[in-house]
Amino acid sequence: MNRKSFVKGANPYMPLWEHVPDGEPRVFTHNGEERVYVYGSHDTERAEYCGRDYVVWSAPVTDLTDWKCHGTCYKAEDDSILYAPDVVKKGDTYYMYAAEQKGSRIMVASSDKPWGPFTNPVLTELGFDPGVLVDDDGRVYAYWGFCKSYCAELNEDMATIIPGTLRENPIPHCRAAWSPEDDAFGWESFFEASSPRKMFGKYVYIFSRRVNEPVPELGVYDDCNGFLSYMWSDWPLGGWQWGGDISFNGGEILTDAEGKGIMTFRWGNNHGSVMEVNGQWYVFYHRQTGLNEYSRQAMLEPVDAVLGKNGKVWIGKVDYLDGEPVASRPVEMTSQGPQVNGINAREWISAGYTCHMHGGQETAWIEPVYEQHEDVSAKVMNITDGLTLGFRYLQFGLNTPKNITVVMNTEAKAAVSVRLDTPGGREIAWLEAEGGEVTVPLKSGVTGKHAVYFVFNLPEGKAEMDRFTFDD
Repeated sequence: MNRKSFVKGANPYMPLWEHVPDGEPRVFTHNGEERVYVYGSHDTERAEYCGRDYVVWSAPVTDLTDWKCHGTCYKAEDDSILYAPDVVKKGDTYYMYAAEQKGSRIMVASSDKPWGPFTNPVLTELGFDPGVLVDDDGRVYAYWGFCKSYCAELNEDMATIIPGTLRENPIPHCRAAWSPEDDAFGWESFFEASSPRKMFGKYVYIFSRRVNEPVPELGVYDDCNGFLSYMWSDWPLGGWQWGGDISFNGGEILTDAEGKGIMTFRWGNNHGSVMEVNGQWYVFYHRQTGLNEYSRQAMLEPVDAVLGKNGKVWIGKVDYLDGEPVASRPVEMTSQGPQVNGINAREWISAGYTCHMHGGQETAWIEPVYEQHEDVSAKVMNITDGLTLGFRYLQFGLNTPKNITVVMNTEAKAAVSVRLDTPGGREIAWLEAEGGEVTVPLKSGVTGKHAVYFVFNLPEGKAEMDRFTFDD
């Protein structure tokens, strides 16, 4: 085997063996060190959502590829399954809102460190998927709900609601089998995953949106809750105005001959938020692996975030006219994540970093892995004839490599066309394999940053792709 290092800190940005969805990012300075901390649920049950503990990961604000696990920070006293949490700091104390009993009992626990352990849990009056905002004046607001949103101001105890402040349906909700029978439906379509933020002096309510109408430009034609969306206001408990969609976890979006979008990754539930880290805003979200939604992984992308002249907050991929924001759309889903200049093409790149799995005769998926070692790789399973795997983006540098090496398993002879920039782009390599590791020379040079696609020709049988790399 070619002895070289494996890519780390790409997308997903945690190790491929870790499964932390619902990630709420927070930047805290502790003992003089400023780091971004991610608090999420923990997909360890494998046969259902989440797990029975929370772990904390963090990275220095200067390097979002260098993630460290601080270990377990909270477990429910009754060993129940924990759904999505949130953590805020007020004064010198960190408060974790822990969603015990699958989110039906919200506890607030405290710590003097951002990584916990969080102890002395107290029952709150909050509900499913709590998100909390400590305002500039020290007042505290909470947001929660499932197919029906709520918000309120909290007392000094950080657990109970100040009488008269509770608001129901501050955002119109979606139509779903779980939605209440009321008249609060709206195209804004609140589903779950409340996450408040303060940006540019405005209040921003981020949530998972379940669209009930087609979104042809993204290839959505049925009910879909793969979106992270937002509304904004000048007031923390109401007056919300539509902002837009920040993230969609349906992979790279292709465009067909009629101008309609085509998803290239299996969308699934989405949950996360935005955070400014070292002067750059990012959206933190999650994607699906496996054949269900029980092995999700943490993802991030840089986003534009700007305040328009009319007071609107713009977040996502923003379009400008004469320097003024005029439109926005979800940012692209990539393999590179925080490696904004592209993944190093000369390291081992796990097939599990793909952000594009399209075509084929059957459904392909990323194998969930749990073995905790440095060089773990997640395979793409059930590859059939016509499947395309895409990686956005790789960095080749100033000098073109000579060879490409691919590690894969095949049931019969397979041919793979390696293409640049688009699935039908310039072919830079052609390889044939019957299992194991194969190395072939490149047909033409490549330098700089590019997307790379593998197009599979499998007249018979199936294949699994493990990893690949480029060599000088």
